Amino acid sequence: MLENGGPKGPPFSFQAPVLRTIGNEVNRAEANRKAAQLLEIDSHSAFSDGVQLVQSDFAETLLPVARELTYRFPSDAKFHQLLGLAARSSQESGLALDAFRSATAFAPDDPLIAHSLARTSLEAGVPAVSLFRRAARLAPNDGNVTLGLAAALLHEGAPAESIELLDQVTAERPEWIEAHRDAARLRGQMGLDPFQTIEKALQARPELGELWSLRISIALEISDLSKANEAVHSAQRVLGHDRKIDVLAAHILSESGSSEAADKMFLKLGPLISIQEASLRARQLIREQRPEDAANLIEPIIAKDREHALLPYLTLAWRMSGNPNWRWVEDRQNVVKTFDLRDDIADFPELVDTVRDLHFAKREPLDQSVKGGTQTDGNLLLRLEPPLVRLKELLREKVRSYADRLPPFEEGHPTLIARRQPIRFAGSWSVRLKNAGFHSDHVHNMGWISSAFYLTLPEELSEDRAGEHSGWLALGESRDLVPDLPPLQMIKPKIGRLVLFPSSMWHGTRPFVSGERMTVAFDIARPNQG
Repeated sequence: MLENGGPKGPPFSFQAPVLRTIGNEVNRAEANRKAAQLLEIDSHSAFSDGVQLVQSDFAETLLPVARELTYRFPSDAKFHQLLGLAARSSQESGLALDAFRSATAFAPDDPLIAHSLARTSLEAGVPAVSLFRRAARLAPNDGNVTLGLAAALLHEGAPAESIELLDQVTAERPEWIEAHRDAARLRGQMGLDPFQTIEKALQARPELGELWSLRISIALEISDLSKANEAVHSAQRVLGHDRKIDVLAAHILSESGSSEAADKMFLKLGPLISIQEASLRARQLIREQRPEDAANLIEPIIAKDREHALLPYLTLAWRMSGNPNWRWVEDRQNVVKTFDLRDDIADFPELVDTVRDLHFAKREPLDQSVKGGTQTDGNLLLRLEPPLVRLKELLREKVRSYADRLPPFEEGHPTLIARRQPIRFAGSWSVRLKNAGFHSDHVHNMGWISSAFYLTLPEELSEDRAGEHSGWLALGESRDLVPDLPPLQMIKPKIGRLVLFPSSMWHGTRPFVSGERMTVAFDIARPNQG
């Protein structure tokens, strides 16, 4: 259990995430100065400097100035475009949509504005297929527009057309890895063969190592270790020794329980050359019950881990070996909080129906922790359905309250950071579990704060028969890697309950026997510390 004790000093330090523009670094003071000057300089420089502020992650600083520029230059498309960019980055979907519509009216043939309008419409949950088709006519070679069109077709109830489009473009461009990845994940969610486009492409371009890596990765995403191993051997026959393939081969051996063979292969690789390689090696060492070796691997390089991929393994290693440093990371006051919001949402039944209607997939997503359920597509809280707009504002309010009540800044701590604004949703989604569904234990290394908000629950969860904790949220537990390590905290679900916790903390759920458990979940992005 969490006891709020242990070491108070930092056992390591992370590099602060500071976003950079091309050739420039814009810090907070410089951003405030630039924004104040936009109304005083020529229009071309004002637009250019405004775009730089968005690229440097200061969209909220720019937003009121960008709005004023549209008042001063109401017929200038570029300032409506700038307002759209600032609003979209600030996650104000309605304002962004209006701004890009205005920009389109004044510059109907601008391909970037056309794509921005289509993309923002897709994110907002309004019809976007015709907008993407128009953007494609203006920029026929823009692959991002093509992938956006495939996503829009899916969202507007035409998954077969979306799949057909992805089949076509991957056949034309077999080296297009991102399109193959989208095709595989869409096919998997619709209950189809996720490997189809990849295997066809490998017949045409067997020398492409990235295609083989993707085929292996997709097999791992569906937890088919046998298929992943077959893909490794096929790749090695064609490519010979390829480091990426060899790293995946070692990982698959470890996940399959071939500890000695995995250890030999990792050692044969020599010095690890990336954070990803180090995270797979650390995972293998922890699975083999070698926490000291895992800690010795991670500790010297943890400061370089800007994506926080290693920290969850390090805290596991410390807990397994009895090293109290884990308490400095996870056993802190107020890092896990619950809020009961049912009475704050007058339209709760409408909210439940709105979210349930967005679950069009037939199976769980390939690359997520969901087992026995479905997950919505896209960033749920950017949509403009009124119940979701109101929910977003309520959740933002509670996250601000949570962030304000965290312990004060501590140098190097992954959660107790200095700057805790703005509150942006790095991702948001709904999961609908049915009949023994659950989340496998996982982390969200790209987030700062993670969550669970309960919309529906099976009746059986109202009681905890025999202490089984059916459907409960388990924090600080990784049963796959360390089955004997107990959770730090178990949280009982309740309709209308919001749970907030650090994204770096392991979490998963216990299965339940029958019924429906539907949640909204989100990650809060780590604010720029510059």
